[in-house]
Formats: sequence, structure tokens, C-alpha cells
Amino acid sequence: MRDHDDVLSSGATEIHQHESIDRVSYAFHLNRRDFAKVIAGGLLVCIYVRPSATQESGRLTHNESLPEALDAWLHVGEDGSITIFTGKVEMGQNARTSLTQQVAEELKVPVSSVTLVMGDTNLVPFDRGTFGSLTTPTMGPRLRKVAASTRGVLLDRAARRWNASPADLTAADGKVINPKTGQSLGYGELTKGQQLLKVILDDVPLISASEWKVSGRSVPKVNGRAFVTGEHRYTSDLKLQGMLFGKVLRPTAFKATLQSLDSSAAEKIPGVTVVRDGNFVGLAAPDDPTANRALAALRAQWSAPQQLSESDLNGYLKSHLDDKPQQGPLADHPHVVGSIANAYSSAAKTLAQTYSVAYIAHTPLEPRAAIAEWKDGKVTVWTGTQRPFAVSDEIAQAFRIPAADARVIVPDTGSAYGGKHTGECAVEAARLAKAAGKPVKLVWTREEEFTWAYFRPAGVIDAKAGLKDDGSLVAWEFDNYNSGPAAITTPYNVPNQRIAFHASDGPLREGSYRGLAATANHFARESFMDECAHAAGMDPLEFRLKNLTDARYRAVLQAAAEKFGWGKQKSSPTRGFGIAGGIEKGGHVATCAEIEIVDKDVRIRRVVEAWESGAVINPEELRNLITGAIIMGIGGALFEAVHFENGKILNPHLADYRVPRFTDVPEIDVVILDRKDLPPAGAGETPIVGIAPAVGNAIFAATGLRIRHMPMVPDGLPAKAS
Repeated sequence: MRDHDDVLSSGATEIHQHESIDRVSYAFHLNRRDFAKVIAGGLLVCIYVRPSATQESGRLTHNESLPEALDAWLHVGEDGSITIFTGKVEMGQNARTSLTQQVAEELKVPVSSVTLVMGDTNLVPFDRGTFGSLTTPTMGPRLRKVAASTRGVLLDRAARRWNASPADLTAADGKVINPKTGQSLGYGELTKGQQLLKVILDDVPLISASEWKVSGRSVPKVNGRAFVTGEHRYTSDLKLQGMLFGKVLRPTAFKATLQSLDSSAAEKIPGVTVVRDGNFVGLAAPDDPTANRALAALRAQWSAPQQLSESDLNGYLKSHLDDKPQQGPLADHPHVVGSIANAYSSAAKTLAQTYSVAYIAHTPLEPRAAIAEWKDGKVTVWTGTQRPFAVSDEIAQAFRIPAADARVIVPDTGSAYGGKHTGECAVEAARLAKAAGKPVKLVWTREEEFTWAYFRPAGVIDAKAGLKDDGSLVAWEFDNYNSGPAAITTPYNVPNQRIAFHASDGPLREGSYRGLAATANHFARESFMDECAHAAGMDPLEFRLKNLTDARYRAVLQAAAEKFGWGKQKSSPTRGFGIAGGIEKGGHVATCAEIEIVDKDVRIRRVVEAWESGAVINPEELRNLITGAIIMGIGGALFEAVHFENGKILNPHLADYRVPRFTDVPEIDVVILDRKDLPPAGAGETPIVGIAPAVGNAIFAATGLRIRHMPMVPDGLPAKAS
């Protein structure tokens, strides 16, 4: 149970990090008529306060406390169909299926009878967002309690009709049954479509994982056929009557300000509306080609300050610390155990190294897109975002309207990887729609996505350790500059530790990425553990197990090693084997990798990853998440990096920014340890953390080169260690 609590605690600290993403601050000017509406003859005080809760269709919106009424979460139709409302969204992680399974399990109905309404701020309860691998450990239990409480209500209603005891009745296949009399009533007959005006029972008994009939199985993806056939409509596919197409004029560099604008040529094009509002310049046109032609006709002068270039990044991050107050783990003081000062005196060997990671882009399959429509002073925006309520607030702040008047609807979206927390595209579309008086669709280009979205933070990590002659760790120091504190503490047994995160004033726009800084911290820690193992003259797996008592972590290391055949083959100058592992967000992971050197090109031939995150809800979904995370991690490990010079991104196209290709995908074996005795934890992020250090360790095993920077081989194997 302690591990589950740790997951929830880490989620709370992650919220601070997600909230601190550098958002584009739009505070649009009001025209005279709108200004009069806002002040209504009174005093205008320019302070934004989050609106209070409002009631719509029985569901509570824009309130940070979760509603306890069943009808806010669940509705039983007269036909027995079940509708569930959740602020979580579907970004490709298949949460729609796993949440549906859990509801169907507790209500004892087929999966096909359950429909999830997700991410519509007018219909669903408030939710902070879909991030941090929190959907499974937080929303899963919440909806299970909702469903179990509803089952209890239905049993009570049937018992009253039959003058029986609820304990003598059973629920199955969407009906309540009296085994003694053979009577049955469908859920729809018991509710007649009315709201369930009862509260969720916090202590309601839930079905044990060992007794699951629907959860724990590889149920096919809900609505999967629509995605395969192209029937599903992403935001970029949607159309509204009379819709215009929007474009935004981007600055020539980061932190640039607009000095002048000549829009006369663009405004002469029929049907084009040009908007200038402070530094914001955009337009709306009848079709996309016309919008592009009008954008090219704009003449703007920008002024930008001198900015950093990539070659100076690492030194800059260590010397330009952020003096703003920080929140989250290790924000105020380092994590200290024992006495570092005295520890090294007992060490037979002392090692110290520096590791670094580059800025990388999210590169979602679907770039940011939004459609905005204004009616009666209210705006509705369809957009792909991980945080619909936060985007609603961004729109409300930009236009100085109540958040209840800014509705955000999230269609199932083409991936995010932590990159769609913010709502700039939605706000921009709303601004253009307001000016044009018609719905406006805005789809970012790939170049805009690569340039104006935020990046995974770059970072520098210093590691130092002391070892006894028998290979026991006695001292551990770990300083992360800028990339973040996620998974920064060590899972290994070290009696003397000092671990610290140092926030820097990064030169590029930074934000969330799959796993946050867990990838950077695991890369540094597991690479350094490999260095320590070789310094101690020990096998890397043996060294880890010697310094580790965590039973769950040991189990995945041993499972991965057994499946991989660790130690049965010896490395050679052209072939190497590496191992790495870790713990984050309740997930325990171990990764073994086999690499081959072909003409200085590093090719990953085989990966075995063992995973344990408690009870498994959908094994095939979990296997797909792990496989996808491994493939995504290959990019950051080997070649992905954002290149920049003086405020300009140098590789803002897929032709220049290398992501994993089909030819990069190795043979992948996933070993899942299903712990039905433990609550489920999330698995959308942590499986990515093991591939980079495992591959780096394999490169060292083959070549003797220790590469301490990600990406490790963007231009092939280097001549010497980094």
C-alpha cells in the first residue's frame, strides 16, 4: 500500500511542475463595446479569479473539488445503457478502454453497454488533466467506486420492489436477479432514466482483482474500428458550417516584439480578416490556400534580443540558476541521508562524472489544432489538449469572460506525450473567430509545432559515488541542473546520500515530456551505476542486486535478465549487451539491450523489458504502452535533439529532425509481472526510462566508449567518449 500512496504523492508534486510550464500569455485588448460590457458602468479591477462552480445537466463543472453525487459521474439510460463522465481525455494511451473495463466490472455489464464522455468541460466533473500516469491510480478507483455505489443503489431499489434483502440479490449482465424467485429487473427498468441522487460511498467494497471477469483481460480497443477505418474525426478533420481557416504570423525569433506591420496587401484579398492585437498577428480566410497567400503578404518588422546558442548550453544551465521560488520535490533543500562528508573516508574507490541531455521535441502525429465558435458571448473550442479545464481558464483569462462561458471539447486526439498541456492554439483560434464573426479552424504547421511548442528540458547532471572493496555503495551525490527532479532519488541502498535539483533559467521554452525528467535522471544514474560496477570489477546485474533490497525492483531485474539470457553471451567489438532499470510512479522497470556496431552506426537489435505496476487491467494495452515507450525512447537515446542558434530553431522539419523509423525498431520482448495483490499504477510514462542507459551500457560493453550525453550517436559512433 505504501507504493500506491507514493504514486499519488508523486502525482501531487508533478502537478506543480505541469502548472509551471511557460504559457503564452494572451491578454487581448477589448474594443469599446466589449469594454463597456465588462465594466458595466462599475469599477474594472484587473485581477482574474477562477469562477465558482456551476451546475449543468446535473454535473458540476469548473470546481477543483470532486463531486460526490453519483449523477455527476454516471447515468443509467432507460435502455440500460451506462454513460460515464470523466475529465480525463484519450490521447492514444487507450484510457477509454481501461476505464470502461473498470466500470463494466463493478456494474457487471458488458463493455459494449458503457459509453465514456471524456474531456467536455460543460458535461464532465472538473479534472486537473491527463498526465503523470495518474489516470489508472486515481480516476480508475474513482470510477470503480462510482460504479460499485450505483450497483448498490440498483440492488436496493430491486429489493424494495420485491420486499427482499439486498444481500439476497445478485447483479449480472445489466440486471438485478433474485436467485430464490427467478425474478429479474434490468438496470433501465429500475432507474427509468432518472438521475441517481445518491452519494458515492468511499468505503464501498470493490471487486478483488483475483475475481475480475472484465478487468484483467485484453479487451479490444473501444471504438477501435473507427480509428482503423478513418471514421474517427480528429480536431484537424472537423468542419463547421461557414467555417474560416486561420493562420498566425510568428515572430522571427524567441522573445521578439512586433515593431511594425503592413497588412494592406493581405487585406485586399477577398474574404480575408487580419487581426493585430499587441504582438499577436493573425488572419482568417475562406480556405487554406487563401489563408497561406494572405499570410505571405503580411510585412512585419520584429525586434529580438541576443540569445543563447546550443554550443553554450551546458555551461549556461549550471551558471544561470532560476531565482524564482520553486515547488515540488527537493525545491527548498536537497535530499540528505547520513553524512556525505564522512562517507568518502571509508570508500576504497571514488568516482565522479557529468552527464547531459539535449532539448527534444514531442513530435506528435497530430500537431496542435483547434476550431473556435462564438455564440451569444460564449465560445466553444474543439481542440486536442491534456488539460481541457486549464485551457478553458486560459481562454477565459484572455477574453475576460467567466470560465463557464468558455467550453472546451476534446475529441480523441493524435498523441501528446506531455506536449499538449497548454491552450495557445485554442486561444488563437478563438481570437480569430471573434474578429471574423464566424467559426475559425487553426491547425499548426509542423514547423510551428517544432518551434513554438515547448520542449523537454535540457539538463546537466553531476554524479559522484564512493565504493567499498566488496562493491557496496557508501556514498552517493547527484545534482540535476534544469531537467527536473522526477525519479531523482536512488532506489539503491546507500547509507550516505545528497541529492539535489537546481532549477535553471533555460533559454528555450520548456515543459512536460513523457516521464518528465525521469528519463534524464535514469540515464545518468543507470549509466553511472554501470561505471561503478566496472570500477568494482563486478557484473552490472550482480552489482545492482548487491546494492538493492527493494523486492519489486529486484523481481523485474531478474525477470528481464532471465528472458534476455543475461551473461550467456559475451560482448565483442561489434556487439554489446547492457542492462538498466528503475522505479517511478509506482512502475518498476528493467531493460536489457543488445546492440550491433556496423560501420560506426549503432543498431539496436534486441530489447527485453520487464515491467511491474501492480494489478494489470488490460494486458495487451499495457504491452502496447511499453512497446511504444521503448520505441519512442530510442529517438532520445540515439539521435533526437533540437538544434538552435541565437533564438532560431535550426531543424524545425521532420526532414531535419530525426525520429525513430521502422528500420530502427528492434526485436522487443515485454515481460509483464501481474501483481493482483497490489493496486494498479499508471504505465504511460515510466517504460521509456530504461532504454537509453541500457543501450549506452551496451555501447560501452562493445567498444569501451562511455557516452554521457543524450542523444548518444546522432552522427554515428564518436571517436572518443563524451
